[in-house]
Amino acid sequence: MNFIEGRRVVTQRELHANSITRHHVTNFYREQIANSGYYDHLKYIVEPSIEEFESLGNLDTSGENDNTVVRGLQHKYAQTGLLLVTDRCASYCRYCFRKRIVGKNSDEIAPDFAEIAQYIGSHSEMTNVLLSGGDPFVLSTPKLDKILDYLLPIPHLESIRFGTKAVAYQPKRFEDPALSALFQRIHEAGKTPVIVVHFDHIGEISVDAERNIRSLRARGVQFLNQSVLLSKVNDDPEILAATFAKCHQTGVRPYYLFQGRPVKGASHFQVSLRRGIEITHGINQRLSGIQKTFKYIMSHYTGKIEILDLGADGRVYMRYHQNKAPEKIGKIFSRPHVEGACWLDDLPEE
Repeated sequence: MNFIEGRRVVTQRELHANSITRHHVTNFYREQIANSGYYDHLKYIVEPSIEEFESLGNLDTSGENDNTVVRGLQHKYAQTGLLLVTDRCASYCRYCFRKRIVGKNSDEIAPDFAEIAQYIGSHSEMTNVLLSGGDPFVLSTPKLDKILDYLLPIPHLESIRFGTKAVAYQPKRFEDPALSALFQRIHEAGKTPVIVVHFDHIGEISVDAERNIRSLRARGVQFLNQSVLLSKVNDDPEILAATFAKCHQTGVRPYYLFQGRPVKGASHFQVSLRRGIEITHGINQRLSGIQKTFKYIMSHYTGKIEILDLGADGRVYMRYHQNKAPEKIGKIFSRPHVEGACWLDDLPEE
């Protein structure tokens, strides 16, 4: 197998034991990163590294299994349903937090949308669903339409979100004329279509991606961007500020900058909390007020935690952006800082 560091012979057993995702990249993305001027950064997103074999962690850092209410549907936060519609992606990110699922025949993917719709229909607090996976846009448009057949009649759903990195990996997917009709269906059902794209670096934002985003925005589709803070890729305030400014210019609202997760086979991508806070401050110093719409988030087992600052008192200050317990949302808390800490669990409770 070809790794960034060189060719190495490995067995299937080694790959499985170390949770090494198979290597698969679209020709489009391969050419995009080669011509971007940032290949030395972007190669780490899709090309395997020997570091994956020494990268400790687990395969469910956010407690997805514990929050699965119907096979393929998670309900961790009251207003949101997370629907796993496929275990495939256009390309495979080396830092993926769902390595347990992607590129495999997973039993976590939704098999019965009628059962899922029944659950959502009986939970009026759920106002939006997020189609994820894998990447929903590896599915055909007719397949997505069939999923919507079950979701659109539910009256209390106000928006349908699609989480995707295909806008970076295979932007021509969004030139499918049938997609316009699909988003129009969502509008006509009285709901808002939202695409949450995934640009980690300005070098991923291709001319094709820009064109297709602008085209779909003209048809009423809202766009948000989420990025992951990644060692060797984008752990630089200049790069991320430029990425978020480009998103804003294209009509994509910077939404989340995620702290890298301690995922087995991917934890070498983690950046320390101290460095992450420094980077976040640096991004904000470089952006105008209307571009500063992102939150620096740790998607922890206990909830989505916004990382605020490292105080002069040596404590990391945070607050719950989302939590299963509504009374905890918005509450600021702190923990003593430990040098090199990358995750909440690395910080002592006192």
